[in-house]
Amino acid sequence: MRINVLVAEIGSTTTVVNGFQDINSPRPKFLGQGQAPTSVLEGDVNIGLKAAIDNLAKNLGVSEIQYDEMLATSSAAGGLKMSVHGLVYDMTVRAAKEAALGAGAIIHQITAGKLKRTDIKNIKEIQPNIILIAGGVDYGERDTAIYNAERISELSLNIPVIYAGNIENQEEIKEIFLEKNIRLYCVENVYPKIDQLNIEPTRSVIQDVFEEHIIHAPGMIKVREVVDGPIIPTPGAVMEASKLLMENIGDLITFDVGGATTDLHSVTEGSEEISRILISPEPVAKRTVEGDLGVYVNMLNIVERIGREVLSKKLSVDIDKLIVEHKPIPKTPQEIEFVQALTQEAVLTALERHAGKLRFLYEAGGKTKVAEGKDLSSVKYIIGTGGALTRLPRGKDILSEVKEKSIVNLLYPTKEATVLIDNHYIMASLGVLSKRHPNAALLLLKESLGLK
Repeated sequence: MRINVLVAEIGSTTTVVNGFQDINSPRPKFLGQGQAPTSVLEGDVNIGLKAAIDNLAKNLGVSEIQYDEMLATSSAAGGLKMSVHGLVYDMTVRAAKEAALGAGAIIHQITAGKLKRTDIKNIKEIQPNIILIAGGVDYGERDTAIYNAERISELSLNIPVIYAGNIENQEEIKEIFLEKNIRLYCVENVYPKIDQLNIEPTRSVIQDVFEEHIIHAPGMIKVREVVDGPIIPTPGAVMEASKLLMENIGDLITFDVGGATTDLHSVTEGSEEISRILISPEPVAKRTVEGDLGVYVNMLNIVERIGREVLSKKLSVDIDKLIVEHKPIPKTPQEIEFVQALTQEAVLTALERHAGKLRFLYEAGGKTKVAEGKDLSSVKYIIGTGGALTRLPRGKDILSEVKEKSIVNLLYPTKEATVLIDNHYIMASLGVLSKRHPNAALLLLKESLGLK
């Protein structure tokens, strides 16, 4: 059987392939899905990829699959590891962090100001895939970014560096890394003026650099041989899908609850009323990663948040036994109920951490209301993807609680928001598909979400 496009999601534990047909027609089709264990530890992801394609063939009832085009997302080999180094935490550092997270990175180190010896030591230990340097508004402070660039260049780590700081420094920064033969990418400043974010150019370059240098990550050396289209980090692909949707259907948030983390993507400018009292700017597209909220790897963290006694009473089961026997994919009714309880707590906690809030400042002139963080009050759609929300029965009910959870002074979605589920569990695949075939990706997204 010949398929137009295969999209592979090469995860840390599982590789999934999705097949799409009639990709350039007015009615593109999602054919089906195959999966297999990822073979990173064997040093060749082709093994797991081939097994997933064979599984797709079996699911489609054919002996062999050929394809015209293969694209991929990847979070294998630790995903996209980055370190971010800026000037002032609440300004350039935060802007650089937003760009990295939005691109799908896992940030292992964040520093503000001039790098210390311990910071340098951490960079060497982390061995990030990409180092991002920012600092200084355009034509403002210059010394910190130059100092940090010099310290990083002295490490001779052969790690690509992105510079997204004061544009006045670009020529100097280029000279620093040219001398050490280190690949440098200069982009527009992520924080060009006070209270102005400009993260999209950096976000785009991060994904390009990830694709270009992914072959250097352990276990990923052969990805480029089999994938002839874009390779982007899996969380970045979910963000791409969310942005594509927002342009077509309106402001939205996307929850992606996984075994190790819970990601929340919001694509909204918020309300005019809140934007007028916002203390500092927020990106239109924002991603937060809750590394302690996973329903498998970090299951115990969520159990302790809820409380063992509370869970035992709610589920009428022996929680300790469920914890000991916890599996990546729940099978029995008790296991499913347990994971759904964990998912509910993960969703509500991620929302609380992501959403902005209103507070009051008390000054000589009296009390002033201000807003800080991401305003979700204009969100029209609440979307669920990831196995926990798409493959278990209560995904839609869990997300419905988001709009019922109105808390005073928190900038949550309203009760008018509509809940949608990525029924085919293909949102990440469609995010990378949108890089080549945006119209088909949008149609398939809407179909998976049950939208006409």
